Amino acid sequence: MRLKLILALSLFVCMTFSLAKDQSHPLARGRRRGAGPKRARKQTSIATLQQGRLSESNGQDGSIFIDSYKNTKELKPDYETTAGKSEHCVFRGITMYDKTVWSPKPCVNCLCSSGEVVCDQILCPALRCQLKFQRIGECCPICIDPVVDGPEYSGDSPVPNDLAEPYTGISQSQKDRQKKDEQERIRKKDADRKQRKKQKKEEAERQRKLKEAKDAREKEEEQRRLREEEEERAAAEERKRRMEEHRKAEEDRARRLEMEQKEMMRALEEAAERAQEALRGDEATEDEDVVWLRGDVFQMPPTRAAGPPLLALQEPTEPDEEDTEPGEEEPEVVEEESEMVTTLLPQGCSISDVTITCENAKLMGIPPLSIPELKSLSLQGNEIKSIPAGAFNGIPNLEWIDLGKNKILSSGIDPQAFKGLKFLSRLYMDGNLLEQIPSELPSTLQELKINENNLKEIEENSFEGLSSLVTLEMEGNLLSEGHVNSQAFKPLKELTYLRLSRNHFRTIPQGLPASLLELYLENNLIEDISETAFNHTTNINVVVLRHNKLDESSIAPFAWINHRNLESIDLSHNNFYLVPSFLPKSLVHLVLVGNQIERIPGYVFAHMEPGLEYLYLSYNKLDGDAVEPESFLGTFNTMTELCLDHNQLTSIPMGINEMTTLHFLRLNNNKIRHVSEDAICDPLNNDDSHLVALRLENNFLDPRKIPPTAFSCVRSYSSVVLKPQRIK
Repeated sequence: MRLKLILALSLFVCMTFSLAKDQSHPLARGRRRGAGPKRARKQTSIATLQQGRLSESNGQDGSIFIDSYKNTKELKPDYETTAGKSEHCVFRGITMYDKTVWSPKPCVNCLCSSGEVVCDQILCPALRCQLKFQRIGECCPICIDPVVDGPEYSGDSPVPNDLAEPYTGISQSQKDRQKKDEQERIRKKDADRKQRKKQKKEEAERQRKLKEAKDAREKEEEQRRLREEEEERAAAEERKRRMEEHRKAEEDRARRLEMEQKEMMRALEEAAERAQEALRGDEATEDEDVVWLRGDVFQMPPTRAAGPPLLALQEPTEPDEEDTEPGEEEPEVVEEESEMVTTLLPQGCSISDVTITCENAKLMGIPPLSIPELKSLSLQGNEIKSIPAGAFNGIPNLEWIDLGKNKILSSGIDPQAFKGLKFLSRLYMDGNLLEQIPSELPSTLQELKINENNLKEIEENSFEGLSSLVTLEMEGNLLSEGHVNSQAFKPLKELTYLRLSRNHFRTIPQGLPASLLELYLENNLIEDISETAFNHTTNINVVVLRHNKLDESSIAPFAWINHRNLESIDLSHNNFYLVPSFLPKSLVHLVLVGNQIERIPGYVFAHMEPGLEYLYLSYNKLDGDAVEPESFLGTFNTMTELCLDHNQLTSIPMGINEMTTLHFLRLNNNKIRHVSEDAICDPLNNDDSHLVALRLENNFLDPRKIPPTAFSCVRSYSSVVLKPQRIK
């Protein structure tokens, strides 16, 4: 405002001067009436254009420059005057009246005072800002962005801030606002700096903790590895020691058997020589028939029919002792030995300790052996069709007989064939032509196998007297629920293992014994499990029903849900579309491989106590919507092995990262494209690594895009199988 007032006063003085001059030159005034104002404006413009060439020194053109012309405190400037006392002033050829004020250039004001030209130069403050702006009509620029520090003046001596305020073009309110903005900015900057410092500190602390955890984990892993190596070394040494002991024992046993066989053969040869000598000395030898041994056919002398059919094997010490007896007793020994027939084992048979093996020897019948010490007899793979009474009279101490893969018919077995075997515990008759269970079997029998026969019916008394039977196998027959008497299994008080696979059952057979622990019914036609199917088998532990015709609706809700001992169920290769509900509370092992399962319902495992440990769902139709958030509820603290391979999963199923005891996980051969950081391993779980093996091959994964911490819960990265994938 003050500057405008000065400019207006200067213009008024100039106009007064021009009028006075025109009055003194009337002719010129009339001649140049129209050019006066233009000339004045032109001179003013010329004066303005010459501002850049104005010298800063005093007295060169008759003007005097003062450092400070005016200030905010209305102080009177100190003027330095030049010589001369005339009333008019001449400035660059222009005559100015006394008290005339003008501005030859921006920020410079001049005054004609008693013939002297006095000039005052306005000093602008030094601005410390990036963006500057100079308003029209003002001599000093201003800052557009806030000023960091207070302004400093250029020149030899600084001018106080309060003196420069009128020339900055910024009002006090603007300066206060700028100051507040600057303070706010500084405060925010300090807050950001403190926040960044805090974040850096927290990040450093987190990195330190991660490093400590990693070091501790590595240390523990190293200790565990050392322990495992030590245990493996100790186990290897123990195995080596046991193998050495076993080898020595086998060598001793083989040496002992060889010696026994040699002694036995020597005894047989000596007895045969003595018998032949006795026969040559007998006059009645011409009337006796010669005994020949042809394979498995034995012809007995008619006069010795009541005697033993074969030579009883004797210890070598007995003939030696007899040889040392007085001569009067020798004829009795010769007479006793003369009643025995010396034969060799049938061709294709071998003896080892107390076992005779005649496998695939083309025998047509049971060889009439007379070896009381014999414990095991294997006649597998021959042409035997019948078992007559007394077939095992010479070997009454048998404990195991294998008659598998022969052509034995039920009608060819004499009811008294096995009656004399008081120690028989195992009888194998697989691969024959039996249509009924053999009768009059010894009560000592513990294991009976009649697989791959033609059994069509099991009568009420089929197992009469077999109260000691533990294992019964009747696989590969023609049995069905309509031809199995419900009271047939009642005598089997100790039966724990029953195999009825590859038959024609449509339901679970009735009357199963209460002692049963394992039941195998695979490869049947079972399509229904009623509520009473397992009512009496409260101790059953394993049920195998694979390769049948079951689905989720064919199992009654209370068929087995309340069983407290049923831990393993195999339902592979049936017709399930969902994981079945109402599974046993005690279930630990569930196999559902090879079905059509598309979904795992929520809470299907939640009722199990303590919880499912092994779940096999390979080769099904599980896709991206198959698993619900509650599908695996109840297994998070117990699941040990989970197989979801060969399905159509597009991502890692929910809930796997919560399984803290999971050791083996198979997700190979699916359609998984992404593995997030917390899909398999929970980053918030600081427990030890629990996964031992992880398979993810044959998916659509890019190993380079898998987060580095995605497998943090795997004990060793070498146990993670990622190759090959279906993308290049």
